Amino acid sequence: MTPFDCCVLCGGDGAWAFEPLARELAAALWVDVSPEPRRFNYVLFADSVPLPNGCASFVPLDAIALAGDKRRAAEAFARHGVPSPETHLFDTWGAVQQFRASRADTEWCLKFPTASGASGHRMLTDAAPPKWWPAPFVVQEFVRLERPEVYRIYAAGGTTFGWMARRYPAGATTSPWVAHARGAQYERAGAAPDAAIAVARAALHATGLLESFGCVDLLQKPTGEWVALEVGTDGLVNHVDRALGDTNMEHEIQRRIAEAFWNWVGVAPPWGTSWQREATG
Repeated sequence: MTPFDCCVLCGGDGAWAFEPLARELAAALWVDVSPEPRRFNYVLFADSVPLPNGCASFVPLDAIALAGDKRRAAEAFARHGVPSPETHLFDTWGAVQQFRASRADTEWCLKFPTASGASGHRMLTDAAPPKWWPAPFVVQEFVRLERPEVYRIYAAGGTTFGWMARRYPAGATTSPWVAHARGAQYERAGAAPDAAIAVARAALHATGLLESFGCVDLLQKPTGEWVALEVGTDGLVNHVDRALGDTNMEHEIQRRIAEAFWNWVGVAPPWGTSWQREATG
């Protein structure tokens, strides 16, 4: 077994969107970026999935697809009893409005099912979404907080780590969606509460990401309960944001991914004891 049996798989018509991350991951893993699958792959993009026989994906392909679709994630959370804001899927807009009328005591939002960075999310009102909006419709309880904030935990190779808060800077224009793409910024949040870790691990297990690489976004309800909003991983349509404004955490994510990848491959990593120097230049 050599690094030539492994690669960051990034090829095809959509590969351009992942090229910067592909280079970063290749340096961290000490492997090549390849447009064609090899025996062991860190899949970012490929025109042809599933992979050919004999080619494996570090992050399971079904978990990648699930993380990119909030409808599938909601079903997985419900199936495994993962604490999350109350969420419902409806096949028609009429059914959405009927439900909203029956639960007028609660604020609801309509989530775009394949959004990244909360793109397309909106508060649920009488106004119908565009006709091209994918069904089923994802309707979720909106948890209003005095200070909008979302927390994130990461996992690599079965170990959870990191505890980052995403908040809007003081005086900045805010949004109901606490997304980096909308101006929210990451900051270290100290030690993760045990209850939040438990919810995060349940969400990662339910979506098949715990043993490879993924992250969970959580919030704490005014009641004190921690709930999982969604999961993320790298590949095919989205990737986990590395632009944290925290170099140490950015390096830790890549290091832990690299260690988990080579543990999955089943051989000693090629960098010996010098990962930090070599992988980061």
